[in-house]
Amino acid sequence: MTLYGEKVPSADDRPTVKVTAVSWPDVEPEPVAAPAAGGPGKPGRSRRRMLLAGGIVAAVVAAGTGLGTYAYAGDVPRGTTVLGTELGGRSRAEAARALDAELARRAATLNAPIAVTVGEKRAELKPADVGLAIDVDATVAAAAAAEAHPVSRLVGSRTVEPVVTVDTARLETALRTAMGDQGREMTMPAIIFTGTTPKPVYPKPALTVDAAGAAGVVKAGWLAGEPVTVPLVEKWPATTREEVERLLAELARPAVAAPVTLTTDGGKVTIPPAAIARGLRFAADDTGKLTPRVDVKRLRAALGDALAKLEVAPRDAGLTISGGKPKVVPGRAGRQVDATALGRDLLAVLPKADGRTVTAALKPAEPELTEAKLAELGIKERVSTFTTRFPGGLSSPRSQNIVQAAKDVDGAIVRPGETFSLNGHTGERGYDQGYKDAPTIVGGKLVPGVGGGVSQFTTTLFNASYYAGLQDVEHKPHSFYFSRYPAVIESTIYWPQLDFKFRNNTPYGVLIDTSYTGSTITVSMWSTKIYDSVKTEYGPRRNITQPRTVYLDPGPDCISAAGSVGFAQDAYRVIKKDGKVVKREKFSWRYDPEPRFICAKPPA
Repeated sequence: MTLYGEKVPSADDRPTVKVTAVSWPDVEPEPVAAPAAGGPGKPGRSRRRMLLAGGIVAAVVAAGTGLGTYAYAGDVPRGTTVLGTELGGRSRAEAARALDAELARRAATLNAPIAVTVGEKRAELKPADVGLAIDVDATVAAAAAAEAHPVSRLVGSRTVEPVVTVDTARLETALRTAMGDQGREMTMPAIIFTGTTPKPVYPKPALTVDAAGAAGVVKAGWLAGEPVTVPLVEKWPATTREEVERLLAELARPAVAAPVTLTTDGGKVTIPPAAIARGLRFAADDTGKLTPRVDVKRLRAALGDALAKLEVAPRDAGLTISGGKPKVVPGRAGRQVDATALGRDLLAVLPKADGRTVTAALKPAEPELTEAKLAELGIKERVSTFTTRFPGGLSSPRSQNIVQAAKDVDGAIVRPGETFSLNGHTGERGYDQGYKDAPTIVGGKLVPGVGGGVSQFTTTLFNASYYAGLQDVEHKPHSFYFSRYPAVIESTIYWPQLDFKFRNNTPYGVLIDTSYTGSTITVSMWSTKIYDSVKTEYGPRRNITQPRTVYLDPGPDCISAAGSVGFAQDAYRVIKKDGKVVKREKFSWRYDPEPRFICAKPPA
């Protein structure tokens, strides 16, 4: 017997089965004679068959209705299990309660630490620390999503995997901590100029954890109660070595091969290769994509009086600290070539050997920051200050680099929502910018390098922003610990790979004020105070390691060092407002032991 059925909604909106046709392939219907006039026809054998067929049809309808009611009882199809618990035939609320009860029975297992191997290091993750959980509502919804045909609901059987959630950001932080010193930072591609000589910085991959891929592995391991292995993977910058070579050959070298003539309605200016090198920048974004551009502000500074004879530069309104209070320095309008057009047109002619001429019109130029806009920023009081000490007095090259960086940053205003970048603000810190050779850490030892000492200013600036409660965006502590800095809460910097950035996450503007003496550098932040206090709480030092002794070839480039112990430590920024702790942020770092470097031949 074959049934051809369709579902129709019943009063409770659950489908039942309606039989629309019945055929009997093994019985041929017989004609029924018409009744004689004036009398009823006599039922014969065919009449009995019709009665029998009608009874069977009724039975089928009744059975179909009963089976449909059974099959569609509850929201979750019968035969559906999650974590071994039968949820079939239940409403969603009942299924959720049953699943909650099963999770409660498994609580000890689900809350147990997960054994994780990251690269070659082993660690344990607490599920709650990385947000591992089973989304009960989403799991029940997945269990309720079944095929509509009643037969599949009657005889089907299936297991539905629970919907597991994890906080990817917290998981990545935990895995990076477990990774320790196995990883390495990505080397961003760049092209930098030393004088008029462009030098490439080739990209190198980061060695790190793949957070997205690790999430799936950790979820599966957590459910199965099994150890998890998270491999380290290489992540390459978007710009390849070949692309850096192409930019070097097609743009950077031709750009400084000859001067460019800038023609305006006020006269002509020759832009020499040295000024081109100052203004041409190759900057990589967060993905490592390298893009050339002309920094017209730096170009103007390099041209100096030559362009100043044709232009009148606008001046932003600013602030200076006088008598312990911010004092407005009025701005002024100017008349300049359009910076956007000049940058675009200059970039177009720099690859050319001939036709190196750019035409620009002088236009009115308003200051970006007017006195009215400055007044709206609410910069009225000092909200933090931090001082570090440096040895050697102002005569040492290292001290002069610290002071130069302080002068470059003094008076900078960071608007609400803006991110301040120290590299972006100062640009390259080279000889042309007033920086000198001084010791810097390269390859795990001190070597002479231009700009050495700027890390001390960076640390001072970092702490001023830290105690102002501003958002930390990017910083990296030193490889070795120096007692002149607060442990963990300090930062190095290196052009162009390492930067220091903070974000003004307040509704008020922030003024950076710097000052110095013969032995100290001070950075203060001025704004509107919104926190009661910002303090640091330290955890104990751990994993203390002693330095080794290393003998170096004596010579002018050899710098000795007394060495220092290595250790790991946590620091917590505790921010209070209205008498309550509103933020508690953890900063962690591990210092390598600094070898004791001796500039001498090793003893026999």
